[in-house]
Amino acid sequence: MKRIFLSLLLIAGVTTATMAQSSQYQDAMTKNISDLDSSSTFKPDVLQQKANVFERIANAEKSQWQPYYYAAYCNIMSALMQQDKSKVDAMADQAENDLTLAEQLSPKNSEISCIKSLIATARLTVNPMERAAKYGPMAAQLLEEGKAFNPENPRVYLLQGQSLIYTPEQFGGSKEGGKKLLELALQKYSTFKPATTLDPVWGEGYAKGLLSNVK
Repeated sequence: MKRIFLSLLLIAGVTTATMAQSSQYQDAMTKNISDLDSSSTFKPDVLQQKANVFERIANAEKSQWQPYYYAAYCNIMSALMQQDKSKVDAMADQAENDLTLAEQLSPKNSEISCIKSLIATARLTVNPMERAAKYGPMAAQLLEEGKAFNPENPRVYLLQGQSLIYTPEQFGGSKEGGKKLLELALQKYSTFKPATTLDPVWGEGYAKGLLSNVK
């Protein structure tokens, strides 16, 4: 009887610790994700700092894909804003490492495909003349993969629309085609429901801004 009682106490202790850890994880993630909505966060150095924070959370909570995803997101957004292009490939490498871990935990994830596409785009910007042939089709293919995994993901259409707008017409770009995709993205945003409170929801405001500029 004493042994059973001790076993129950041990189980209760483990359960309480797990709940406390889960609550701490949820709070930390919610706070840091909300910071990404601030314009003061969207600066290359600050985004790299945020990437480090998400990586620390990921290392403490190895069973969740979202911290690795957000670490990759912050790194690649910072890379896309870099004036010094010599830094971009190393940042893209780090983002890829984080996404590999995220994908092991959540395979066939449309959100991960979108960040992979942004990584390809970032690598292209290092030297567009030499890299466009490789990384342009790769970025487009990854967005098609994301659409196949979840055709309701608005970020797929946002990134496709952005690509068409900023690609010269002689290389397949189209402002009109980009406009239609941005309008579709906004339709998707209006009905999109993330699977959890920690899943990505970014991009709607940016899509509206892009569409306004095109109009």
